[in-house]
Amino acid sequence: MKLSKREKYSIYAVSSLVCLIVLIQLLSPLIEKRKRLIRAIPVKSGQLEEIQLLKLKYDAMNKGAELANVLFSKREKGFTLFSFLDELSDKAGIKNNIVYMKPSTSTDKNTGYKTSIVAMKLQAITLKELTSFLHRVETSKNIVYITRLSISKTGKKKHSINVLLRVETGDN
Repeated sequence: MKLSKREKYSIYAVSSLVCLIVLIQLLSPLIEKRKRLIRAIPVKSGQLEEIQLLKLKYDAMNKGAELANVLFSKREKGFTLFSFLDELSDKAGIKNNIVYMKPSTSTDKNTGYKTSIVAMKLQAITLKELTSFLHRVETSKNIVYITRLSISKTGKKKHSINVLLRVETGDN
């Protein structure tokens, strides 16, 4: 069968159009996927930065925990916060001014980390005595921290104060 030039061009045009439509149908999902991937790049980059920041924090926390474990292991065997504070108050010359020392413990539900706590009340001490005591507590190698401190002036003696404080340490 012989086709005229016009019919041949029509067939070429229609077949080209069909090929173009098929090609568009095949490439359309690829183009959409590429667009989605390009839009996802900033989001994924932000997530990567957040993960890297969290890793840095995690590494810092791990190093801190390792250091704490090393310091805990260097403590004397049988260390108790109560006896430690009692000894320091004697060295600072304020043992007779202790009204009370209330020991307690708490445990973090998530980590199981135990904390020893001692609440103390000191009465009629001087600022110099308090400073000496606080310095001894904070500079000890036993990882002991003062978490609360309340100072009030007493009316009985000139230059004397009453102190409420809370001291904490971790238990190994």
